[in-house]
This record gives sequence, structure tokens and C-alpha cells, in this order.
Amino acid sequence: MLSRRPDDRVSVADEHGDLVIALAEVPAFVAAREADAPRWVWDDTARWYPPLLEAGMRVRSCHDLRLARQLLRRAPAVDQAALEGEETPAWDRLRPGGASEPALFLADDSTEHLDAAAEDARQLAAVSGSTEPGRLALLLAAESSGALAAAEMTHAGMPWRSEVHERLLADLLGPRPPRGARPARLEALVGRLRAALDAPGLNPDSRPHLLAALRRVGVDVDDLRASTLQAVQHPVIEPLLAYKQLARLATTNAWDWSDRWVSRGRFRPVYQPAGSSTGRWSSNGGGALSFPAQIRPAALADDGWVLVVADVAQLEPRVLAGMSRDDALARAARGSDLYEAMVREGAVASRGDAKLGLLGAMYGATNGESGRLVAGLTRRYPRAFGLVEDAARAGERGEPVRTLLGRGSPSVARAAADDPDIPGPDREDLARDRRAHGRFTRNFVVQGTGAEWALCWIADLRNRLWTLATGPLVERPHLVFFLHDEVVVHAPAHLADAVVAQVTAAADTAGRLLFGDRAVDFPLTTAVVQSYADAGKAGTDPETVPATSPD
Repeated sequence: MLSRRPDDRVSVADEHGDLVIALAEVPAFVAAREADAPRWVWDDTARWYPPLLEAGMRVRSCHDLRLARQLLRRAPAVDQAALEGEETPAWDRLRPGGASEPALFLADDSTEHLDAAAEDARQLAAVSGSTEPGRLALLLAAESSGALAAAEMTHAGMPWRSEVHERLLADLLGPRPPRGARPARLEALVGRLRAALDAPGLNPDSRPHLLAALRRVGVDVDDLRASTLQAVQHPVIEPLLAYKQLARLATTNAWDWSDRWVSRGRFRPVYQPAGSSTGRWSSNGGGALSFPAQIRPAALADDGWVLVVADVAQLEPRVLAGMSRDDALARAARGSDLYEAMVREGAVASRGDAKLGLLGAMYGATNGESGRLVAGLTRRYPRAFGLVEDAARAGERGEPVRTLLGRGSPSVARAAADDPDIPGPDREDLARDRRAHGRFTRNFVVQGTGAEWALCWIADLRNRLWTLATGPLVERPHLVFFLHDEVVVHAPAHLADAVVAQVTAAADTAGRLLFGDRAVDFPLTTAVVQSYADAGKAGTDPETVPATSPD
């Protein structure tokens, strides 16, 4: 257990007793002890691990106290009194270390010098005293392993050819403009928009100005979504859609983005494990989770290396089958295409109906064709559809719900929507809010459990990859990208088949960890490519996530 001290020193507690070492001695100390395969207990992996990686150290296992506390604070199975202590307010304020921090630790407030041993004891007591210690222990281990993988992916980086990126930008946007100016292609589109709208001073980046200009020429729309604009017939629509697409690229993934997030031939985003309420990751920088197809050709493997891209098909429906213990839906999930299996078993008439019905159940569709299908499929798969329906009703009552391993949903106010003391209009607003929260909790249980499966997948995979070669992390096959249900591994070309085998084996392990002997398959689509752009999604069926998704 490592704890920071104010004087550039570190307190160490282990089975041999306590000692204090200089901050500069930590990498050598970790190197000496890592041969024993310890579990390192520290406040925040995002601060401790990057300097160790820079020093050439890779650790196998850790317990991230910040992530664990964040999870335990919302876990319904945990007695919150067990987490209380002298440093409780500081631990609750602790935030992940950031990429912009110039040193390992900051001489800030009390959150910089927390007692890891005391907090570890509180967390152990909270888990052992909970109603589900085994599941919570697995979730905490997976969460901490995910934090190690996140730091390693930032350290290793996605292989990136800046010259290819520059060429793509030049083709799409024109030459790099002076700071603050629009690229030439965008400026030309602005001219077309102003002419089509008879608005010489139009600022197309101002939503109110653009909507007003559109209405003046008879394009009466309430929003600027592509789907909304595509339904309109007017000469301005084509240049407007082109402008929106290129403006987003120029703003998010062009020259400034490259200057900040690409270095030494690698794109190095900063991942934030458990960055969303469901446990899905987000990004603290670099936009890794919104990686546009326009620039993916710049993600090229090194000479003699390849990118192994793998994603799981229909993750959330398969998770629902496993966690609900619905035998009929589990049978459909024993193959490469769950939706086609539902058709073969006579549950629905077409694959499209199967997908629409399942997504409708997970996201709360009650009207139209999706609502009709949900009603029919509920009779066919009562346990699966009953699970999400129960979660929705709990959310409407203001009660927390939980994932398979015990992550709890955010709480809401518990005032009753039919309370006679609440004025009528306010009561209607409250009822509407409760229905919205019910849609949230309906999907929370499934999406959150899907995130747990993915965490177990990459936790096992990072250790499997380590065994395939020798040398530093970046000389072995290693993870370079993770997006909910997809991983990318950078590997020597001669090890590509071995990597594919290990990716598949890790997916099988994740399924067994979460669902035991339940026969639910998690089939992968894998591609061995030189460029990430060549992987595509051939043979997969990416889900369309409705607006009511927790994330």
C-alpha cells in the first residue's frame, strides 16, 4: 500500500511492516517487488501508474481506491457506514489525475496525502459486510485492472502517421489555416450558405442565427440534426450538411487536435474508466470514444506489425439473456447472430423485428411497431423482458437499481408523483421526470452489466497478451484502443493468430466470470489489418443507441 506524503516521500505498508521511501525511489521499489506479483494498493492509478510506465515498469495488479470508493458509494449492497472515517470528505472529493499535470503528485489539499492503508481497511470491511461480497470483489478487481489498461493504452498510444493525417485534412478541408480562421473548404461552404439563404452576415456556427435564416427561406425546422435536415427539400440542405460534417472535423480532430494529442508517432488519448454512471469509459482528453472514420486511415500499424481489431456482436441483448437467466433468450444467444436465432425459433417474423423489439425493451419503447413487438416478445421471453420492466418501475419509484455485479444507479428524489400537497402542474412535471428516470434505469441494468463484461474481457486480455512475448510493454502485443465492445491490439505480424486466439479466449473467460455455466455466447468479429480504417464493421451489427440511453 502506497501513500503520498507532503515532503516528496512515500509511505509503504505491506506484510513486512511500514517504511518510508523517497518519491524518486518508487520505480525501483516497484521493480524489485513486482517479481512477487503483489497487488499494489494506491489512491489513484491515473497518478501512480504513468510515471512507472515511463520508467519501464509494468505492474500486473492493483487496487484503485478512488475508483473502488466511487463504486462502493453507490452500491445498494453496501452499508455506507463502513466507509466513514476521518478522511471521508477528502476521499469523496478525490478526482482522477490528469494528463496536464507536470509531476506525479501535486502539493494541493488534503486529497493529495491520503492514508491508503486506512481506506483499504474501510473498503475491505464494506465489501465483506455487504450482501454480495463475491460479486463486488470481482467488480472492484475488474475496475482496477481497467485503470491499468487505460494508463497503458495512453502510454503506448495508437500508431499514428501524422503525414497521412495531414494529407487527409488537406484533401477534406484545404491547407492549414492561420489560428482562428476557417479552413478554405469551410469558408467556401459558408459562401454557398450565405448565398442560398440570402444572409450575407450569416454565422453558420450560431444555432439561433442559422435556424432564423432557415425559417426566413421556408425551412421551418426545430433542430439541426442531420436526420431532420435530410427530410427537407431545399437547395441549402446539401451545403449545410457538408458544412456541419466538415466543421465538426475541423473543430475536433484537425490540426490543433494533432498538436495536442499526437506525439512520437502515436495518438495518446486519456481514458477515464467508469467515466459514466453505467461504468462505461469516457475520455478525459483526445476524444478517443468518438474517433471519426474520416481520419482512421492515419491509424497505421508499424512496419512488421499489425492491428488486430475485435468487437463483440449484440453485446447488450446477450448480457440481458445471461443476467435474466431467461432460458429461451439464452438459447437464441448460443450462436453468432442472436436476432436470426429468434427468427428461426418463431419468436418474430424477421431479423429487423427481433432487433427492434429487443432494443425497444431495453430502451423503453411503448408506441408504434416497436411497442407492439415488445408486447409480443414479453410473452416469449418473460424473464428477460420482466427484468428490464422491473428496473423501469423501480426507477419511476425513485429506487436505485443495480447491475449484475452490484454497481448502483444514481439516486433521485423520492417524492411521490401523486402527493396531494404537490401542485397539479408540478405533479405532472414530477411524473414526467419519473418516467424518464424509469427509462434510464431500464437500460442501466443492461448497459452497466455489459460494461462489466467488457471490463473482465480487457482485464484478462491484457495479461494474456503479456505472455505472448518478452521485453517492454510496447515490444509485446498490447492494447491500444478500447470502445465499449471493441478492442484494438498492436502486435508483431507473426503473432497475429496468437493474438486473435487470446482475444477470443478472454471473451469466453469474461462470459464465465459473469454468468457461470449459463450457455450464452459472446462471438467476436476479428480483423487483422494494417490500417484501422480497413477493419470496418464487416459482419457485425452495431446497435443504434436511442436518446434515452444512460450514456
